[in-house]
Amino acid sequence: MAKDDEKKESGEWKEFFWNPRTHELLGRTASSWGLILLFYLVFYTFLAGMFCLTMYVMLLTLDDYKPTWQDRLATPGMMIRPKGDPLEIVYNVEKTESWDSYIQALDNFLAPYNDSQQAMKNDACIPDQFFIQEDSGEVRNNPKRSCQFNRTMLGSCSGLEDRTYGYQDGKPCVLIKLNRVIGLRPSNDGKSPIVSCLAKAQKMAQMNETTPAVEYFPPNGTFNLMYYPYYGKRAQVNYSQPLVAVKFTDISFNTDFNVECKINSSTQFKISERDKFAGRVIFKLRINKA
Repeated sequence: MAKDDEKKESGEWKEFFWNPRTHELLGRTASSWGLILLFYLVFYTFLAGMFCLTMYVMLLTLDDYKPTWQDRLATPGMMIRPKGDPLEIVYNVEKTESWDSYIQALDNFLAPYNDSQQAMKNDACIPDQFFIQEDSGEVRNNPKRSCQFNRTMLGSCSGLEDRTYGYQDGKPCVLIKLNRVIGLRPSNDGKSPIVSCLAKAQKMAQMNETTPAVEYFPPNGTFNLMYYPYYGKRAQVNYSQPLVAVKFTDISFNTDFNVECKINSSTQFKISERDKFAGRVIFKLRINKA
C-alpha cells in the first residue's frame, strides 16, 4: 500500500513538471509561457528606457567644467607631505633607512614642480593679484592657463640644494598644501594668505623645551594670490598647486612634538575643533638620536 502511494505521488510530480496530455510545463502551456515572457520583456525594457531617459536628462544639467553643486565647506582642507597614516614624522637621524622613505616621497611629489617643466607648461604670472580667466558668455575660455610654481621657490626645502631635505641633519622640511576648491578667492583685501606653524612638546615633563624655530619657503609662508581662483581639473589642465615648505631648524631630539599649521587669511576661514583638517593640519614630529 505504501509503495502504491509513493508511486502515485511521484507520478503527480512528474505530471506537474510535464503533462503529456495537455502539453503543460509547470502547469502552463507554451502560449501562456510566451505571454509571461513577453510581458516581462516589455516591462523591463520600459524600466531600462526610463532609467536611461532620467540619466540623460540629469546629465544635461551638469557642466563638464564646473560642478553644479559644491560643498558648503567654506574652509579648504590642509595636508602635509610627506604624510603617513597616522599623520606623524618619526625617524632616527643616525639611521638612513628610517628617513629614506620620506625623501623618496618628497622627490616624487616635487618632480612636476621642476623649473624646466613649469616653464614649458605654465605662465610667469604677475604676483599678488588674482589670475582671473572668466568665460565670455557661452564662449568658454578653455583650456585656462596656470601660473608657474617653481621648485626653486622652496629654497633649502626644494631638494635641489640639500638632497635629504634637512632630514639627515635633524632639520626636516615639511610641505604644506591647501586642498583645491573651485572658485576660491582666499583674500578680501589683496593680501595673500599665509601659513603659520607652532610645535609644542606633548608631555608635561617636556614643557620646558623651547618652541622649535621654523623657516618658511616662500618667505612668510605665503600662498600667493596669483594661483587663485582655481577653475577645475578639466578646465585648468596644467594647474600647479601652490606649496609652503616649513623647515624646523632647531628641534630637540628624542622629544615628541605636536605641530599645528594653520592658514591665516582676510577671508577669516572658520577653523572648527571638530574638523582637524579644515584650514589647519596637526601632526606629530619626533627626531631620535642616541
